[in-house]
Amino acid sequence: MSGTAAPTRPSLSWRLGSLAVVSSVSALARGFLYGFNSVEVTGLNNLLGVLDRRKLPGGRERGLLTVCNHVGVLDDPVIWGILPMRYALDVENMRWSLGAHDICFRNAAASKFFSLGQVLPTHRYWHSSHGGPHQPTISQALKLLTRPSPTAGPESPTYSTNGKDSFLAPAAYSAYRNAWVHVFPEACCHQNPESTLRYFKWGVSRLILESDPAPEFVPMFVHGTQLIMPEDRGWPRFLPRIGNKIRFIIGEPTDVDRLFGEQRRRWRKLVANSDPDALRDSHEASQLRREVAKGVRDEVGRLREKLGLAPEQDETAALAETWSKEPNKRKFKSPVDGSLTNRNM
Repeated sequence: MSGTAAPTRPSLSWRLGSLAVVSSVSALARGFLYGFNSVEVTGLNNLLGVLDRRKLPGGRERGLLTVCNHVGVLDDPVIWGILPMRYALDVENMRWSLGAHDICFRNAAASKFFSLGQVLPTHRYWHSSHGGPHQPTISQALKLLTRPSPTAGPESPTYSTNGKDSFLAPAAYSAYRNAWVHVFPEACCHQNPESTLRYFKWGVSRLILESDPAPEFVPMFVHGTQLIMPEDRGWPRFLPRIGNKIRFIIGEPTDVDRLFGEQRRRWRKLVANSDPDALRDSHEASQLRREVAKGVRDEVGRLREKLGLAPEQDETAALAETWSKEPNKRKFKSPVDGSLTNRNM
């Protein structure tokens, strides 16, 4: 027996507010990027081609997952300044991103603004016990990537990240399913002189292993946005720096099943033979998430080398345990690679 159909879209006032925020911020980002900096983009048509195809009838049969390194506090929204403005006016075809709960959602006004800007509130373990790959926002992002079930009933239009707050649940609306979701798997700004990568967190692994059908996958690498708001900047710290050379490289779109088909098959087998606790905490599940996170990092790393940066020498940098050596501080120079790390950003 089929359930009641999910509502198509949220209220008109919400949609108009979202259009206003997304389009105005995109215009500011594009104006800042091209008006005050030197910009070089390689592979832009790789992303634009996917976005154009997704607007055609039948072109949005799966989600789109993009991933990128994270070197500057303004990476999102600045990196989306590379998109022509017509894309920002089609909000349902624009990205959903993950934003730090402790920064973007610290009060009611900020929460409203970033929610309208299609940002989902994400807890980080450094700041909250509610963090980790199994938090409600990762599950919400997973649903955005996933085709709605024809037999499932309507979902709640809101969800909570900690049992106390409440946010719009975009996956409750059918127009937002098979969506574009963008993540920065490093989960903090990482400013290293060689632009090397931190390890990638396991939330991205859940999006790849558990989405149905497998989304399209587009890796990205950015270099130069760290110069807009460098961690060692002096006064006035609140002002972005201009006159920088900013380079982007965007990889070719690939079906996730082509890159991670083996891991997805192993995951489905694990789901069929395990209880929920095993799926969350077992050695097999953890190993799969570890493999996928490293595989995603490798894809971004290949773009890094195509940009002309020297290959990474430390293979252990892809492992979470390598970075456990870092101090329990908000701002510090990492003992792992000498990077300036700001866990407030």
